[in-house]
Amino acid sequence: MHFVCLSVNFASVFIPFITPGKQRHVFSFTARSDGCIILTTLKPSGSVSEDSKMNNRAGSFLCSLRPFSTLSPTSRTVRLYPSGFCRPKVVYSNWNPKNLLLKNFDNRMQSSFRYLFQDASIFKSGDDDSQTKGINTVTTLRVNRLLSPRRLSLDSKEFPVSDNGLKKMHFHHEASNEDVPTKETKPTPVSLKKLSQECNSLSDVLDTFSEAPKFPSSNYFSAMWTIAKRMSDDQKRFEKQLMFNHPAFTQLCEQMMREAKIMHCDHLLFSLHAIVKLGIPQNTLLVQTLLRVVQERINECDEKCLSVLSTVLEAMEPCKNVDVLRAGLRILVDQQIWKIERVFTLQAVMRSIGKDAPISLKRKLEMKALRELDRFSVLNSQHMFEVLAAMDHRSLILLNECSKVVIGNIHGCPFKVLISILQSCRDLRYRNLDLFKGIADYVATTFDIWKLKQVLFLLILFENLAFRHTGLMDLFMKKVVDEPRFLNMKSVVSILHVYSSLNHIHSCQAREFLDVMGGALTGYLHHISSENLLSAVCSFCMMNHFPLAPINQLLQKDIINELLMSDNKERNVHRLHVLAACLKLDDVNYHKSIDLAPPSPPSAPLYPNAKVAEVLSSLLGEGYFSENVQLPHHYHIDFEIRMDSNRSQVLPLSDANVVTSATDIQRVAVLCVPRSTYCLDLTHPRGFLAMKMRHLKVMGFHVILVNNWEMEKLAMKDAATFLKSKIYSTEDPPTADVNFQSTC
Repeated sequence: MHFVCLSVNFASVFIPFITPGKQRHVFSFTARSDGCIILTTLKPSGSVSEDSKMNNRAGSFLCSLRPFSTLSPTSRTVRLYPSGFCRPKVVYSNWNPKNLLLKNFDNRMQSSFRYLFQDASIFKSGDDDSQTKGINTVTTLRVNRLLSPRRLSLDSKEFPVSDNGLKKMHFHHEASNEDVPTKETKPTPVSLKKLSQECNSLSDVLDTFSEAPKFPSSNYFSAMWTIAKRMSDDQKRFEKQLMFNHPAFTQLCEQMMREAKIMHCDHLLFSLHAIVKLGIPQNTLLVQTLLRVVQERINECDEKCLSVLSTVLEAMEPCKNVDVLRAGLRILVDQQIWKIERVFTLQAVMRSIGKDAPISLKRKLEMKALRELDRFSVLNSQHMFEVLAAMDHRSLILLNECSKVVIGNIHGCPFKVLISILQSCRDLRYRNLDLFKGIADYVATTFDIWKLKQVLFLLILFENLAFRHTGLMDLFMKKVVDEPRFLNMKSVVSILHVYSSLNHIHSCQAREFLDVMGGALTGYLHHISSENLLSAVCSFCMMNHFPLAPINQLLQKDIINELLMSDNKERNVHRLHVLAACLKLDDVNYHKSIDLAPPSPPSAPLYPNAKVAEVLSSLLGEGYFSENVQLPHHYHIDFEIRMDSNRSQVLPLSDANVVTSATDIQRVAVLCVPRSTYCLDLTHPRGFLAMKMRHLKVMGFHVILVNNWEMEKLAMKDAATFLKSKIYSTEDPPTADVNFQSTC
C-alpha cells in the first residue's frame, strides 16, 4: 500500500480509530525536522490477520485526515489517494482559504502540466515480518525534487515535460534502514557568468553542456552570444560554423524547446535574443517554438522583458509568428505605457512596434516621450531620431528638442551616430538647417581625423537632404586634388553626382578638380558599367565640363542600345536628353558629328499656376503673355513675355511675332519652381535648374524665378507688386557661384 501523508505543524499526535470489529486502535504521527511524518500504529496484542485488516482500511482513515491540513497555513500540500481505493489524482497547490470554496480546484490544477510533485514524501508500509513489540513502523522513501514551474534540473535521472503529460518518471531513491529520511540534494543551476568567463569559444560551451547538462539551457545560449561578441567578424563566422556542426548543438536546441514553457520569462527572452543574434535561421523549429511560447506567456513580461522582447522583434524578419507577437506587444504596451520607467525601455518599445502601428498608439508613445524629455541623456536624444524613423512618426517637437541637445554635444559624437541621425532625418523628411550646419561645421573643423570615405558618405547624405555646406565641400575638393589615389570607380560616380546635384564648384579649384575627376573616370572606362558611365558623363555635362574619352565611349551604338534596353529606361532616356542638350547648346570642344537621337521622354505633368496667370492678366492684360510654352530639347517654361531690349516695356504677342528676328526684342521666361529645386538655404538653385537657366540664356531668354510657396502666401495686390518688380528688374537670378569654365 502506497500513500502520501499530509504535512502538519505538530510534533506528535495520537488519534484513536475504531475498526468495524469494535476494536480500538491508536495511530501516532510524529513530524520530523525535514518535513516528513512517521506514521506508527499502537494497537493491543492480536493476530497478524487483524493487523492486516487494519492496514487494508488505512486508506479510508487517511481520507478523514484532510481537515488537519488547515493547521499548516503556508505549507505546500501534495495528496495521493491510496492505490486500489479510488482513481489516482495529483494535486499541487499553495494553501489558500479560497481553495476550500472551489469545487473543481483539483480538476483544474490537474489539467495544467506545470503543477508537478515537489517535496513529496512517499510512505510504504512494512512487511508483515517487520513487526516489533506491537508497533508497526513505516519506512519512508524520499523522491527527488521533480519539475516545477520555475526550478528544473537537467540531470538525466529526471524527465522533461511534454504537452502530452508525463512520459517517463524515474524515482531514484534509497530505502533507509533507519527511520531517518534521506536528505535531498538540490541540483546547482548553471551560471551564465561562469560559463562566459571559463569558456573561450562556442564549442567550449557546448562541451560543458554535453558533459553535465543543467538548468536552464538558456544560459548556454546567452553565454555563447556573450563570447561571440568578443570575437572579430571572421572568427565569429568560423565559430558559428563549428557550433552548428557540434554534436551537442542539436541536443541543446531540443532541451531548450522542452524547457521553454517552464523557465523564467526573462530567461526565455534572453535566450531567444541570443539565438537570433547567433544567426540561427528564423524558420527553424527552435525559433518558431520559442516565438509561440512567448506569445502564450507575453502577459508575464515586466519592463525588463518588454525591453528584451522589443530588441528581439526589431532584429527579426516579418513572419506569421513575429507579426502575431508584435501585435501582442502593441496591446501590452498600450496597457502599460504609463508604467514604463526607463527611457531606454521606452525607446526600445517605440522602435519595435513597427511603422504600421495604430496612429493612436504612436501618439501615446510620443506623449510619454515628451513627459520624460527632462530625463533624456545625450545618448537618448541622439537615438530618438532613429527611434522615430523606425516607427515612421514625424514628431517635430521631439525632433527639435533632440536637435538642440545634439548640436550642444556634437564634439566627440561617433561617426555611426552622425550617419544614423542624417539617415533618420531623410526618412522622416525633417529639414533642420541648424542641425545640418552644426554637424557639417564639426566635421569641417575636425576634417583631418576623418577618412575621406567617411566624409564622402556624409556628403551623399547631405545631398539627399539638399544641404550644401560650402566649407566642407571646398575642403573635400582640395583633398581630392591633393590625394587623387583614394578615388575608385564607385567614389568617382558618387562625387560627381553630389557636386553636380548641389551645383557647387569652387572658383579657384574648379578646373583642377574637374580635370582630376575626368582623369580618374577615364582610368576606369574598361571596368565601368554603361549606366554608371552615363551618370558620370551627365554629371560632368551639368557642370559644363566635357571629358572627351568618356563621351566617345558613351556615344557608341552598342552602349546606347544597352541603355535603352535596361530596366531603368526612363531614367536613362532623360539623361541622354540632358547630354544631347548640353552637346548642342554649351560651348563644347567636340568636333565629331553628333547623331544622338534618343526617344522622346514621357511628357512631364503640367501643374496649373492659376494665381500667377491671374496676376499677370491683371498686371499686363490679355494677349501680353503666353502660357505653357514648349521649347527645343524638351524644355518647358510656364509663361513667356516679350519686352523691348531695355526691358522697360511689355510688347503684345501679335506685334512681337511680326519682328521676332529683330534685335530689340527680349524674350522673358517665367519659371514657377518648387522648394525641391533649391538647396536647403532656398537661395542657391540645384544642378538641373541651374543647367536649365544656363540653356535658356543661350536660347535668348531672360529668366525670372517665381517661388510657388511664396506666391501662395501673398495677397493678390502684393503678388502683383512682386511680379512687377521681377519683370522690370535688370538683375539676373543666381545660377551658380562662378562660370564653370573660368579659372583663378
